[in-house]
Amino acid sequence: MPDFDKLISRYKGLDRNTRLEALLDWSKKLPDLPVELLPLKEQGVGLVHECQTPVFLYVEVPDGKVAIHADVPRESPTVRGFLALLITQLNGATPTEVAATPNDLLEQLGLSQDLGMTRTQGLTAILGRIKRAVRESKGDERRQEETQGGPASPIVSS
Repeated sequence: MPDFDKLISRYKGLDRNTRLEALLDWSKKLPDLPVELLPLKEQGVGLVHECQTPVFLYVEVPDGKVAIHADVPRESPTVRGFLALLITQLNGATPTEVAATPNDLLEQLGLSQDLGMTRTQGLTAILGRIKRAVRESKGDERRQEETQGGPASPIVSS
């Protein structure tokens, strides 16, 4: 279960440099993209166009629990860090818990003032895509199970 309140209170107590260092520490925790998703990435599927960094995002909701996978270049540690933070908080969450994630999370963490407008817009778009993909996955899972008798493949929100 995500605990954004605890995370937000920790970040609010940090100065600018420490907040950014903490985000960079998160970047080291971003898991590699699962091998089965590499063909989608190679086809350009899952690219987050709103972000200047080439971010590939894949969201699934197997058995009512969210699973997020992403690929972000190591040369973009702030984006990697934010995605690692989101993945850590939201993997295993329910769609309701994901929907409750604050849309202004970067602002509440005190990061929007540190990252600049363009980076903030890209990261906010990533969160929006995750929330939208989770919301859309319910209908897609039902349709696929009805027609194919199996679970849905990863949702890629565009």
